[in-house]
Amino acid sequence: MSRARAITPLATPTMRRALSDPALLGDVLAGDSWRAWRILLIAMMGEPLDDEERVIFKALTGREREPLERVEEFWGIIGRRGGKSRAMAVLIVFLACFVSYQSVIAIGERPVVLCLGQNSKQAAIVYGYVAAIIESKPLLAKLIRTKLAETLSLTNGVDIEIRAASFRGVRGITAVAIIADEIAFWYSDETGSANPDSAILDAVRPSLATTGGPLIAISSPYARRGECYATWARHFGEKGDPRILVAQGASRALNPSLPQSVVDRAMERDPAAASAEYLGQFRSDLEAFIAREAVEACIDRGVFERSPSDNAQYVGFVDPSGGSSDSMTGAVAHRQDGLIVLDAVREAKPPFSPESIAKEFASFFLSYRVKKVRGDRYAGEWPREQFRKWGVDYEPAGKPKSELFGDLLPVINSRRAALLDDGRMVSQLTALERRTSRGGRDSIDHPPGGHDDLANAVAGAISMLVSDEEPGMIAFYRQQAEAWTAQGAHPRDVVVPLSEMVTLRGQHPWQAASGRSGREYRTDDDCLMTVARDDAQALIGAGFTLVSKEIASC
Repeated sequence: MSRARAITPLATPTMRRALSDPALLGDVLAGDSWRAWRILLIAMMGEPLDDEERVIFKALTGREREPLERVEEFWGIIGRRGGKSRAMAVLIVFLACFVSYQSVIAIGERPVVLCLGQNSKQAAIVYGYVAAIIESKPLLAKLIRTKLAETLSLTNGVDIEIRAASFRGVRGITAVAIIADEIAFWYSDETGSANPDSAILDAVRPSLATTGGPLIAISSPYARRGECYATWARHFGEKGDPRILVAQGASRALNPSLPQSVVDRAMERDPAAASAEYLGQFRSDLEAFIAREAVEACIDRGVFERSPSDNAQYVGFVDPSGGSSDSMTGAVAHRQDGLIVLDAVREAKPPFSPESIAKEFASFFLSYRVKKVRGDRYAGEWPREQFRKWGVDYEPAGKPKSELFGDLLPVINSRRAALLDDGRMVSQLTALERRTSRGGRDSIDHPPGGHDDLANAVAGAISMLVSDEEPGMIAFYRQQAEAWTAQGAHPRDVVVPLSEMVTLRGQHPWQAASGRSGREYRTDDDCLMTVARDDAQALIGAGFTLVSKEIASC
């Protein structure tokens, strides 16, 4: 079925004309500061560029020439304040108001322009721009049939809607355009989400199949994972599919009016974060902490809780909460036959009364004969007071959260844990991120917008049972660094012979990784990389798979 042709009551202009005519869209992206966006919009619609415009187009896309046909997908990986939401709103207005879909829409269907975000509030940003542009133009304002908080219906039959990104909630529509806002921050397969970005895109792409409408994904970059990073790795530059256009640029490359001083101050505060926020670069300091495969290998399927045993000696850990935003969680575990066994977990979701939940948790711990628990050392005095009322002593943990997670990693990777079949726990564990600070120090935390309350309680209980002879990840690295310093050489500086290297496969092209030695690696276009044998075991535990014990032939 052919693409929809422009046969609307409104005369259908080219994108170039619409962007130059003040009566249409010419004053929305006017001036030199919007020139780069105008060039991208013209190219996306399959229109030709001139030689000067191609120089800017190449700088942003890595491609010598424009596609000369409407693209099926556009991915804009642009720094913060780069104007991407406003620019894509112009594209949506053009597609919704100037293009007719009568020839590809069945009787009873209403074509939809779908604005998706991690939540409805995020999706409303582009929607707000779209509504404002249409209302500001007398020629377009007359197309408004009804305007609601989340739907703008036009008299030409097109509805512009807001929805939260969910693979269950976007099926069954006929879409003429879909915009995925800040997609780099959607949950991905690597984070173990039950609603990953890949599933959402798989659900929405068929809705565009009969209309020929574009999928528009925009975001400032984040971690080197997920659909945003994978699409950039596959399709940025000349190697990419000509129908999938990927643009990448710093904030000031797309919005020169942004003061350079804003960027400079951000770079001084945190170069890694600012490189993503303002320079449009994926962060190299963020990596997935625990591989989902490693966690699932430790799960006792079908076991949701273990009853107390007279022969076990239990420990308990609690992650307190004031009851307004975070969950309060607890976990009980014991040692058995060389394994650390997770017996039970509890989670109280907000809002709740801390006093009443403390009573419930105290009863939970006492049912396992746990009369002394450890917990978050930053929780203040109230947990100690409340638990004491119900016969349980609360002791602040001697380690911060990052070190508790560090103790957990080798236990999981070596399958020395017997975990419960708890999907929420698994999702939180596999979503954890390892961040490297500018001083080289590792910290482990949940991703933006995520939670780790249940994971923290589980890690705390397991850490209490890790013997003194098992230092955990962070302590292990510290001991290794001290030993290397004493020896006067660091393994990453030692040339590794080819005979001592093996081939691993990653999850996507150009995936970055660091070995225990400190050497840095990156997968190639085929997701393969060669690593030193002494780094292989840790990388396999982090989600890479062994391809061969020798280097793959080129």
